Amino acid sequence: MLLAGGSGLAQSIAPAPADPYVWMEEIEGARALDWAKGENARSLPKLQSDPRYAGLYADALAIATAKDRIPAVSFAGKSALRDFWQDAEHVRGIWRTASLESYRAGAPDWRTILDMDALAKTEDANWVWEGAMCLAPEERYCLVSLSNGGKDAVIVREFDTETRQFVDGGFNLPEGKHRFDWIDRDTLIVVTDWTPGDVTTSSYPFIAKIVKRGQRREAAVEVFRGTKTDGGYGVSPIVLRDAEGQAQAVIIQRPLDTYNAEYHLLLGDKTVRLALPLKSTIQGYVAGRVLATLEDDWSEKGLKAGDLVDFDIAALKAAPSALAPTVVLRPTESQSVEQVATTRDRLVVALLDNVKGQILSFAREGAGWKSARLALPTDSTIVIAAAADADDSLILNISSYLQPNSQWLADASGGATATLRQLPARFDAGPYVTEQMWATSKDGTPVPYSVIRRKDIKYDGTNPTVLYAYGGFLVSMTPAYSGTIGKLWLDKGGVYVVANIRGGGEFGPRWHNAGLKLDRMRVYDDFFAVSRDLIAKKITSPAKLGIMGGSNGGLLMGVALTKHPELYKAVVIQVPLFDMIAYDHIGAGSSWIGEYGDPKVPAERAMLMTYSPYQNLKPGQPYPQVFIETSTKDDRVHPAHARKAAARLKEYGYDFLYYENIDGGHAAAANLNERAMRQALEFTYLAQRLMD
Repeated sequence: MLLAGGSGLAQSIAPAPADPYVWMEEIEGARALDWAKGENARSLPKLQSDPRYAGLYADALAIATAKDRIPAVSFAGKSALRDFWQDAEHVRGIWRTASLESYRAGAPDWRTILDMDALAKTEDANWVWEGAMCLAPEERYCLVSLSNGGKDAVIVREFDTETRQFVDGGFNLPEGKHRFDWIDRDTLIVVTDWTPGDVTTSSYPFIAKIVKRGQRREAAVEVFRGTKTDGGYGVSPIVLRDAEGQAQAVIIQRPLDTYNAEYHLLLGDKTVRLALPLKSTIQGYVAGRVLATLEDDWSEKGLKAGDLVDFDIAALKAAPSALAPTVVLRPTESQSVEQVATTRDRLVVALLDNVKGQILSFAREGAGWKSARLALPTDSTIVIAAAADADDSLILNISSYLQPNSQWLADASGGATATLRQLPARFDAGPYVTEQMWATSKDGTPVPYSVIRRKDIKYDGTNPTVLYAYGGFLVSMTPAYSGTIGKLWLDKGGVYVVANIRGGGEFGPRWHNAGLKLDRMRVYDDFFAVSRDLIAKKITSPAKLGIMGGSNGGLLMGVALTKHPELYKAVVIQVPLFDMIAYDHIGAGSSWIGEYGDPKVPAERAMLMTYSPYQNLKPGQPYPQVFIETSTKDDRVHPAHARKAAARLKEYGYDFLYYENIDGGHAAAANLNERAMRQALEFTYLAQRLMD
């Protein structure tokens, strides 16, 4: 434990001084927006007037809007595919469909279902597509989510994909952070703020009701209620369906914090709690079995963190308080279950082994499962993009750092696999190579990282290098092809590095759990170890090393800035957390207490104080010029974190750059043009700092 004798430290903590920038927490307050616009006006010309900016923007936009990108298709019914597509003519995007046969033949007969650009123009609204939930098995009727400017909060409207119209008098939810699912054609289960204030302290809904078609909102029947103090991302329904699309069980997840959650089985209009451990995740249903993964040991059942287990659904319904799990898969120390999917008859698992992907297909045989590994490329990231309900088909995305993405159609029952699409190269990968290297962290833990570099670089410390990492929330940093990084950085003479630090999921729950709450400094120690290893190997040097990260990774950037500014020449801080003493009441912050700890708990507050970037910024330090980015519409990680960071840097007289996108949500880009602009700004800044 890093805080040995932590209780004594906690007792010595003085109350935090009054925050002079608390007014920046009013997300669209006039004073805050005027300040942000002023900083934009100061910072943007310094980047956009650079002779390199126009070319970087043109390259980024060409990649973002290229029509030869691979469509992100999913199955719709028995013989159709759907995807959401954006390009230069459809900046907001179109939802479209094609037959599987035409798509396989390479000449898809695309038909537009919904045109977002046209809808935004007709309704004079800044609509951003946030997805559609369609009713199986026909998938004709869908609940379409639309966001104003990219916020997490959405409105929901029922849409008929045959008539291509919103259903007159259909299901409709006003703006909110809704959680919902179909039970049948005329019934939904909905979690929302039924009256003003029906949200948790982290702004998520906690009351579930059954909604019937044509029913007045106030007539919906309540079936479950959490509490306002629940953590996590709000109560959510899970409807388990068979291959014919019929609901076999309705389960309600009640998060207690970021990772601990209860599961409740709906029986009529009542619920009964399932005897699942708090750190577990229900993953799906197939062959009469409910599937779950464990994020902690289930000692009384002899189960380990990382295990994939199953339950007989009939037994689960008959005795929800006396579950009898069986092990489907127990990963080794080097492995992690990344995804679980189901087809008509198969259980499919995307497995990582030393950060390299594979796909396992399981068939139910007698009282157990028989597995087989699908024949697919090695040394790659393999993502299950879609799994069919009508048969055992899969759509897989396969990528690596230097090999352009490919899209595969696979038969989970053991039949042939075939390449559907291959992304054209966005840059010439011939001169480059990828290497997996290992650094040793402060506590002796080996930490892997990937280096993408020219084959002929000199190990003399002169290579401009960008190090990217995330380190949280069980998110794995796996090999991924990026034409933007290739074109805007590698081709300009840069080296790109991705670190697999603790806090992520690369080696399963143990890798994540090792960096929670009081152990958070392990995550940052891992990052510093990789940074120093790059310098020790003379791949780069402090004068040529830049770092970049977003959201939780933006917090990592702030910690790196304040803890070890001597290691870095450039720091790109994207949509960050920064004030970790106040984060629990800014935006959705309290939903992450399970990750970082609670500032109201003395020992956890003491740990937060040791690394919270906002509180650890000091005058007179050797901070490099940083580039801070955020979005006004980000209702997940509130822009106040970035605003207050920049204001404090200004107060102390530091040079910095700041850009706040007035739209864009947590991705900091509401459309393709804005995304390309953000990327061009970032790589212009990195070129100025590391190449000039």
